[in-house]
Formats: sequence, structure tokens, C-alpha cells
Amino acid sequence: MRNLFLSYVVGIAFLSGLALGQGFEPAAFGVIDAANPAGGTILAATHTPDLAAPIPLPRMAPELALQAFQGRSVIQNQQLSSYSATTVVHAELPDTAQQGEFELQRHFEAPRTLQFTALRYSGDGFVKSNIIVRLLQSEVDHVKQDDGSLTAINDKNYKFSYKGTTEMNGRLVHTFQVKPRKKRPGLFKGRIYIDAYHGSLVRAEGGVVKSPSFFIKKIEFVQDYEDFGNFTFPIHIHSDARARVIGRAVVDIYHRDYRQVAAGIQSAQQNSSAPPLASE
Repeated sequence: MRNLFLSYVVGIAFLSGLALGQGFEPAAFGVIDAANPAGGTILAATHTPDLAAPIPLPRMAPELALQAFQGRSVIQNQQLSSYSATTVVHAELPDTAQQGEFELQRHFEAPRTLQFTALRYSGDGFVKSNIIVRLLQSEVDHVKQDDGSLTAINDKNYKFSYKGTTEMNGRLVHTFQVKPRKKRPGLFKGRIYIDAYHGSLVRAEGGVVKSPSFFIKKIEFVQDYEDFGNFTFPIHIHSDARARVIGRAVVDIYHRDYRQVAAGIQSAQQNSSAPPLASE
């Protein structure tokens, strides 16, 4: 039974890593933190109105939007130095009427450090220890050990088929069907939705192509994203797994209050706060 739950949460951890670090817009950095005496720029999940109306961006052709998305992903992976966010994990076992919800503070430091600080928990202890805690530990291990190039949504790992445009949460998006070139853990078959003007990822959905265990029949998911400053981050992942012993396991992960720092900015802040070199 222990291995069954571990296999399930490993599958969810792969999904959680699908887009952490997907998308970075190569533009001037955004929100100035007035409380930072060293200067520099910290990107935060806040909105600062422009003094002048922004110039509308042209609508991109599907091929250009897909290229822009992949380019943003590569640059964000290079530029993201650290981020913090509040994460709420809600897990439910419908067949046994057990559930639990865990709120935590998460902090990432590039390239491979992810830490969680517990804030509150409510629900069944079994769900906490066997689903949520194992999921969090699996995600930490995944970040520490994983080679992101093996699961990146790019031409090397996937075939893309254009399916037209649609509107999603007030945004015009290009829809692409994605099919992995190999059956490998962490890859999925489904669809992605890319903003037609910015090239940022709006949603990914589908099913994992390779089950992490014999006990897990399949894992299906929907993951939504938002832009924070110049970065794109997941805000919600809904997953539904079918297991051979415990039946269904449903997990919803919500992220909010993102606060992130770009590489180079952090170095400048550290250098400016360092004591001056002694003169001869």
C-alpha cells in the first residue's frame, strides 16, 4: 500500500514540474521594491498601472506563438533565480470519504532547491501522511534530481498539431494537440493553450503517457497558468488518478502570492550590500 501511494504522488510531482519555470518575457524588469535600499527590481504578483496606455501587441501566427512560448520557457529557466509562493494542497479519496487540506509556504532557489514551511492543516491524518506529505517530498526530490530537458514542452519531446483558436478566461489562445515522441515518465498526451499575443502558456491538459506504477491505471490533469511580471507560473493543477486498490484519488493544488527574483538582479543586490574593499 505504501508503494502505491508513493507511485501516485510521484506521478503528480511530475505534473507539478510541467511548468514551474515555463515562460519568461525578455523585457525590462517590472515592479520596483521601494523597501529595498540596495535598489534592484523584484518581480511580484502585483499590478502597477502604466502612465500611458500600452501599445497593443500584434496577434501572432500559430507557429510564431509556439516558438515564442518555447523561447520564453528557455529564458525563464535561465533567468529565474528564486521565487516564493503560498501553496494549498487539497486531496480527497472519494471511495473512502477521506480528505485533507494543507497550506504551506514554498520557496525555490535555482537551480535545484525547493523547501516548504507548514502553515496549517485540516482533515484526515491518513490523507496528510500518505498523500500530501509524500507528494510534497516527491516534488522536492523531483526538483533536486530531475533534468528539466527531459520533460520540457518542446519539439524534442513532443509533436505539435494546431487545432485553432479559442477564448479562455478572456484571452485569445492558440490550441495545440501535443503527443510525446517517447513514452517517458513526466510526459503527457493532450493539449496546450498559448496566448496569441504574448506567447505565454495559459493551460495544459491531458493524461500521463506512462504510469509510475502498475497500481496506477491512469492520471489525468488540467493545469492553469498566469503571468506575474515577466514570468509565467502555474496557479492551479487538478489531477484525477485511478488506482487498482484505493479507487480514485483527486488532488487540487493552488498557488498564489508569487514573489520572484531574476538572476542578475539578485547578484546586483548582493554586491551592493557587500562591504567595500579596504583601500591600501
